[in-house]
Amino acid sequence: MVIVVKAPHPPLTEYYAHEADRDRWVRGLFDQTAQDYDRVERAMSFGSGSWYRRRALERGGLREGMRVLDVGVGTGLTAREAARLVGRRGQVCGVDPSAGMLQSALVPPNVKLLSGSAEALPVPANSVDFISMGYALRHVADVAVAFREFMRVLAPGGRICLLEITAPRSALPRALLKAYMRGIVPFAARCFARTREMPRLMRYYWDTIEACAAPADILAAIAEAGFINPTRSVSLGIFSEYCAGKSSA
Repeated sequence: MVIVVKAPHPPLTEYYAHEADRDRWVRGLFDQTAQDYDRVERAMSFGSGSWYRRRALERGGLREGMRVLDVGVGTGLTAREAARLVGRRGQVCGVDPSAGMLQSALVPPNVKLLSGSAEALPVPANSVDFISMGYALRHVADVAVAFREFMRVLAPGGRICLLEITAPRSALPRALLKAYMRGIVPFAARCFARTREMPRLMRYYWDTIEACAAPADILAAIAEAGFINPTRSVSLGIFSEYCAGKSSA
C-alpha cells in the first residue's frame, strides 16, 4: 500500500524532541558544520561525488542554456555541476535555509544564492526550466508542499531531478551500508573535520536514510503534485534519481 507522506521520515527524537523542533535543529546543525562539509564529502565519496552528480543531472535532462534552481544548495556541490552543464547561456540559482551553508558555498560567479526553503521558494512562478536537489529531500519538513512549490516555479515543459540515498531492502547490504555510514564515516569525519558536530551530522545522515519514506511513496507524492511520468532509477543499489516533468500544455 502506498502511503501519502508529509515529512519524509518520522521525528528522530534522539536528536530533537518534537517534529516542530526539526527545522530549527537541522538548520543549526548544518550552520555549525558548513565549513567542513566539502572536505568530508570528498572523503566519504572517494572523490567521485562531482562526477556522479554531473552524470545524474545529464540523465535527468539538464542541457545547455537552461535556467536551473538547485534546492538545498548547501555548499554548492550540485549547483557547480549544473553550472558546468548549462554553460554561459544558462542560469543557476541555489536556495538553502542554512546561512552557514550559503556563506561556505563555493560556486561560480554566475550562480546566484538565495535564502529560502523547499516549501517557500523565493522565485517567481514559471521561472525555471529545471529543478535539482542533491541529497536534501530527507531534510524537507513537508514533501507535498515542497513538490507543489516545484510545480509552481517550473515553466511548462520543465523537469525535476532529485538525488537521494536509499537504504537497500536486503538485510546484508543494508547492514553493510549502516556500518559504513554510522561507523566509518563519523570516524573519518572526526579525522578530517574541525568542528565537533560533523560526526553527529554523519550519524544523523544514516538515521534519516534508514527512516526515509519508501521510494514508491515519494513517487506517489510527485505524481500527486501534478508531475507527469515520475520515475526512479538506481545506481549501485543505493543512489536514487527521482525525475519527472511538468506538462507543456
